[in-house]
Amino acid sequence: MPLGPVRLLFEIGAAPATAQALRDRLGLDSGYLSRLLRRLEHDGLVTVAPDPADRRRRQVTLTPAGRERWAELEHRSDERARLLVDPLTPRQRDRLARALAEADLLVRAATVTFAPADPSSEVARDVVGRYFAEIGRRFGFDSAGETDKDAKLLVPPTGLFVVAVSDGEPVACGGLHTIAPGVGELKRMWVHDDWRGAGLGSRLLRHLEAESRGLGHDILRLDTNGALTEAIGMYQRAGYLPIDRYNDNPWATHFFEKKLCADRA
Repeated sequence: MPLGPVRLLFEIGAAPATAQALRDRLGLDSGYLSRLLRRLEHDGLVTVAPDPADRRRRQVTLTPAGRERWAELEHRSDERARLLVDPLTPRQRDRLARALAEADLLVRAATVTFAPADPSSEVARDVVGRYFAEIGRRFGFDSAGETDKDAKLLVPPTGLFVVAVSDGEPVACGGLHTIAPGVGELKRMWVHDDWRGAGLGSRLLRHLEAESRGLGHDILRLDTNGALTEAIGMYQRAGYLPIDRYNDNPWATHFFEKKLCADRA
């Protein structure tokens, strides 16, 4: 099989998805994707049918023949990998595995895209729910009523909510809103556990700072809890300085701000 159909077949076997998700994951033109899917359907390797959850979307799954072909691809890939690592000692294999895992994470982090999202949308509620769950575990935060607050604050023209996506899946988020003329506040900054250590948080923070300047902010503030030591370290490295309490958030113990106008100089 040519590379195009094989690559698509492998992706479908690894994680069945809608045609839209496959297009986003692989960065394919919709017409080219449709041609590839028709070929795989003609060969009896996939089925394309309306998604029961939303009939506007097309769900793509492997047929029994497709699963057999996918298993063959996996076996051939495993055999090629085995031939490559057989000459290595166990210690060398461990080093190689760690290096490849880090390289994979960094490359994927570089391909993450940022896009504005409606705070009341399904994807936004999903990532904010994960954010609330994490800070609930870390310091007992109670999120009752907070999601509705996001829907009112983190929207244009005075606010914004951003979702970071990799292979069609949300992996990070963050929001902004105006709290005074020229002053913005960073809210709901979250990065998926699997992406920690890849620099995604710092990259998202820089993106949100640029968006904050676009909203007319010269100063960006944030509050956080002392239990979130990694986040505090990231903010400090990015140039955020401690300030006095500026709001009545009962869960916040640390307050920071950064003068964005200095970044323009």
